[in-house]
Amino acid sequence: MSSIDMSARHTMPREEAQSAADELAADLAQKFQIDYGWSGDHIHFERPGVNGMITVRDGEIRIRAQLGLMLMFLKKQIEDEITRYLAEHFDCTFN
Repeated sequence: MSSIDMSARHTMPREEAQSAADELAADLAQKFQIDYGWSGDHIHFERPGVNGMITVRDGEIRIRAQLGLMLMFLKKQIEDEITRYLAEHFDCTFN
């Protein structure tokens, strides 16, 4: 198993950040066939071989995921897509 744990700082109002996070989840769902849903400030997502959550707070977004054997080889691609999306849609700075 391999894991992703990324966090970034943003300056968006919480509702706007949650909307952007929802768009990120939808984008990842389309590209990687992931099912997702909201629970409070968290978006939980899963598919065979991966599960995790996106947490949206005031000033911070955090993405955590556990990748199974087949997806661990795509870890770099997934991280790159997350980084690109956060930089483009959240104007994030990364921790």
